[in-house]
Amino acid sequence: MNNVLYVNKPAGMTSFDVCYKLRKVLNTKKIGHTGTLDPLARGVMIILYDKATKANQFLVTDYKTYKARVLYGIETDTLDIDGNIINKEDYKNIDKDIIINTLNSFLGKSKQIVPKTSAISINGKRLYEYQRQNIDIELPCREIEIRSIELTDIYEDGFSFICEVSSGTYIRSLVRDICLKLNTIGTLKELIRLKVDDISIDDCDNLDDILNGNYKSHNLYELISKRYRCIEYSNIDDIYNGRRIKLDIDDEEIAIVYNNEVLAIYKRDRDDYKSIRGLF
Repeated sequence: MNNVLYVNKPAGMTSFDVCYKLRKVLNTKKIGHTGTLDPLARGVMIILYDKATKANQFLVTDYKTYKARVLYGIETDTLDIDGNIINKEDYKNIDKDIIINTLNSFLGKSKQIVPKTSAISINGKRLYEYQRQNIDIELPCREIEIRSIELTDIYEDGFSFICEVSSGTYIRSLVRDICLKLNTIGTLKELIRLKVDDISIDDCDNLDDILNGNYKSHNLYELISKRYRCIEYSNIDDIYNGRRIKLDIDDEEIAIVYNNEVLAIYKRDRDDYKSIRGLF
């Protein structure tokens, strides 16, 4: 099932824009992705199409790596350079060691206040809808983990860093919090998603190349096998008919494959396994 693309998304486009453009070249209406990138950002997007879209819920990623550029002296309503400026102040150069120590203070697990522009749903409405209607609402917190964070460049008006973070971490919020700890204000100027788990930007095809028919499609097995134990099962009629199967293993959830094609996700249920999603 070669229905997966690794795309290097360009800046200036929404994730929906990318999917819309790819529908035409892939000649499909069934298309999705495993994680949104804001218009400001560029970098790794994993695209699923046709049958592979059925696997989206099973492809939740654990960690992502980003490179972010911080701009001192302005604060925006979206926490990035594309937003409306709501505050300005003069800035001064901050010592390199202070920046490094501040970045290191964010290592590990912590609580992060999500941005107003996020798609998290509160009382049946997404946060960005409240913002568009100028409705104030208490912003939720979520637990995040920063596995690594490293200063890469210092500029006259800011700096850049690379970080590996748990899925669901908002880099724009991280930038806000870093600047607050530096006793200044700042916003996210540039963002590149370098990796999604072990899929690197170097593994991705540029969107323009894909639109011109120059790309490599990947088998869904490549992604599923990173997250599930894959069991080769020869009696595929059982799988196509959603029958329960017996296996001498203890895994909670598994992927059933045949000739390296992922057919279904099964879950342990008492003494056997039952199908929770067919992918054929």
